[in-house]
Amino acid sequence: MKLKTRIIISFFIIVLEPLLFTGIAFWAFTQYQFSAIERQYGIENPTYESLANMAEVVNHLTNEKMESIKEVANKQPSRFEDIVYLDELNKELQEMHSYILVQEDERVVYYGCENYPVELVEKLSQFQDFDASTSDGLYLGGRVQALVKQVTFETPQVKDGSVFIVSNILQTLPQVKELFKNMLVTVVVILVTTALGLTWWIYRGVIAPLDKLRMATQKIKSGDLNFSVASEGVSEIADLCQDFEEMRQRLKETAEEKVEFDKESKELISNISHDLKTPITAVKGYVEGIMDGVANTPEKMERYIKTIYNKANEMDRLINELTFYSKMDTNKIPYTFNKITVTEFFDDCAEDLQTELGAKNVEFYYSNYVEPEVTVIADAEQIKRVVNNIVSNSLKYTDSDKPKKINLRVRDVGDFIQVEIEDNGKGIAAKDLPNIFDRFYRTDASRNSSKGGSGIGLSIVKKIMEDHGGKVWATSKEHTGTVMYFVLRKYQEVPVNE
Repeated sequence: MKLKTRIIISFFIIVLEPLLFTGIAFWAFTQYQFSAIERQYGIENPTYESLANMAEVVNHLTNEKMESIKEVANKQPSRFEDIVYLDELNKELQEMHSYILVQEDERVVYYGCENYPVELVEKLSQFQDFDASTSDGLYLGGRVQALVKQVTFETPQVKDGSVFIVSNILQTLPQVKELFKNMLVTVVVILVTTALGLTWWIYRGVIAPLDKLRMATQKIKSGDLNFSVASEGVSEIADLCQDFEEMRQRLKETAEEKVEFDKESKELISNISHDLKTPITAVKGYVEGIMDGVANTPEKMERYIKTIYNKANEMDRLINELTFYSKMDTNKIPYTFNKITVTEFFDDCAEDLQTELGAKNVEFYYSNYVEPEVTVIADAEQIKRVVNNIVSNSLKYTDSDKPKKINLRVRDVGDFIQVEIEDNGKGIAAKDLPNIFDRFYRTDASRNSSKGGSGIGLSIVKKIMEDHGGKVWATSKEHTGTVMYFVLRKYQEVPVNE
C-alpha cells in the first residue's frame, strides 16, 4: 500500500472515528446527567431540552422557597420589613442563582443584587400584579432574561407590598458544567488514542525501506563509506534515500579532506625534521672542531660553545612547537593563568630578546608606555611563546641585504594592553594579510617554503590569544615592513560590598 493511500485512509479515520465515539460518549453522559437532574431538582423525565431550558430548572429550584415566603406573607408579613430576615432569605436564594426584591406601595425598599435593577423594575411596573397564585412565575425576556415570582403582602403600614423572587436563567447548572468537562476529557482521549493508533499503523507500513537506511547508518558508524543507497519504496522514502546518499557522499569527501589534512601534518613533521637537521649538523661540526683541537684559543672555544648552545636552543624550540601543535589540535594546551605585572614581564622579555637578537646582529628597540601597577591575567610562558613566534617569523622573512630591525612597543589602550612588534622585512601583500594566521598558509612574500619553518607559528599565536580572550592582527606595507599586534584585557579588581 502506498503512503498516499494510507494517508487518505487515515484522514477518514481521523474524521469519522472521533465523531462516532464522541456521539456515543455524549449519549452516555447525558443519560447519567438526566438521572442526576431528576434526583436533585425533581424534574420528571428530563430531556435534552431540560439542559437548554434553564427557566424550567430554575423554576423547580425556587418552588420550595416560594411556598415558605407565601406562608410568611400570610402569617407574619411584618417580617418583610426586617432587614436581617431579608438578608438571610436573599443569601439562601443566591445559592439558587436568585435574589429577592421587595416593593412597598410601588417603591423598591430592598434588592438583593449588587446594582439597582432599573430595567427589571420598569418591566415589573408594566405587568403590575400578575397571577401570584401560580408558582410558575413570569418570564421577562429582552435584556433582563429573568424568571420572576411574586408574593403579595399587606401590613398596617404597607397597603400594597410585593416580594419578588428574581432568578437569573443564564446561570449554568452544575450538571451542565460536569457534562462539558466530561465531554472535553473524552474528546481529548479519543483524539489521542486515534492519533496513536494511526501513527503506529503508518510507521509499520514504511518500516521495511527504513531498515535499509538503518543498516546504512551502521556502516557509516563503523567507518565504511564505500557503498551506495538506492532510491526505492514510496516517493517520500525514495527522496529520503536520495538525501541519505548525498549525505554519504559528503561524508566521504570530508574523510578525504581529513586524509589531506594528515598529509599536511606529515609535511609539518618533514619541515621540522629538515629544520632540525641543520642545527644538528652544525652542532656536530662544532663539536668535532673542539674534539680535533680546532678551537685552540679561549676565544674560539667560547664562540664554538656559544654557537652549540644557540643551535641546541633552536632545536628545543622546534620540538616544543611540534609538541604544542599536537596539543592545539586536541584542545589540551597546558595553561597556567596568573596575575602578571605588565611592565615587569615585558621588561624581562625585552632583556631576553636583546641578548638573543644582539647575537644575530639584529637591532632591537623597546618602548613601554604602561604604568607600573597595570596587571593582566595570563600564562607568562605562552605569552612569551607568542612574542618569540612573531619575532622569529619576522626575522625569517627579512631581507638579508639590509640591517634587520625589531621594535617592541607596549601600550595602554583603555581596558586592554596592546603589544606591537614591528620589523623592516619584505612586508605582506594585502590579499595575503587576512590569511597569515591560518595553519599551513604560505605566500611568496611572507611564508615561502624555501625559508623552512613549520608553517604553524602564527596559527599558534592566534590560538593562544583566543584562549586568553584577546586577539591578534597585522598591518603591512610591501618592501617596508610589517607590524604585528595583539591585545590582552587588563585585570581589574571587583569591589566587594560589605
